[in-house]
Amino acid sequence: MDKATLNVSVRDKAVLAKTLRRQLLIPVEYYGPGVENMSLTVNYGDFRRLYRTAGMNTVIEMNIEGKGMKNVIVHRVDTHPVTDDIAYVEMMNVRMDKEITANVPLRLEGAAPAVKELGAIMIQNMDEVEVTCLPAYLPHEIVVNIDSLVDLSSSIHVSDIVAPDKVKITSDPEASVISMTVANAEEEPVAAEPVDVATAVEVTTEKKDDAAAEGEKKEE
Repeated sequence: MDKATLNVSVRDKAVLAKTLRRQLLIPVEYYGPGVENMSLTVNYGDFRRLYRTAGMNTVIEMNIEGKGMKNVIVHRVDTHPVTDDIAYVEMMNVRMDKEITANVPLRLEGAAPAVKELGAIMIQNMDEVEVTCLPAYLPHEIVVNIDSLVDLSSSIHVSDIVAPDKVKITSDPEASVISMTVANAEEEPVAAEPVDVATAVEVTTEKKDDAAAEGEKKEE
């Protein structure tokens, strides 16, 4: 897999995080097995552009000013609750000779005949799967072909996904990735209860008789 490159600098801890953000810098923490934890900063625009394409499952060559190149993946990204601006980042060191476990997004490809021909609704139950591989083979995404969804009983499970070369999918193989359903049929109108005509007439008659009797009393 191609690597992305990111230039970062060692952070001056005397400078507050909010001051860094005003300078369009993001505080970064770098850590991992066998390396010294470091506080860094990265240009906001540089990181945002890289993160949009690399995400959290691409090996990045992080060039630390004065410290050299490190292989890392984005482990955490915090955003501002109101503006959604990136406020804090964690980078985790990876060894290229040691397998890592990461979640990789799924991308649907093709067309489901059941949707087009039967009016079915496709439900995507999972949008990512867990994989294990060497960092160099970590895929940015895994393609799932949906051409096999031909009827309402069709489905796709984790075991049906074809993993890229040298990548092992470690999510539950029986987990449902995609299933099919139909839209709820319109509710049938509730039939009105049958009316006993004889009873209705009798009641009406009784009311009329009562009214007539009242009239006779008044005349007396």
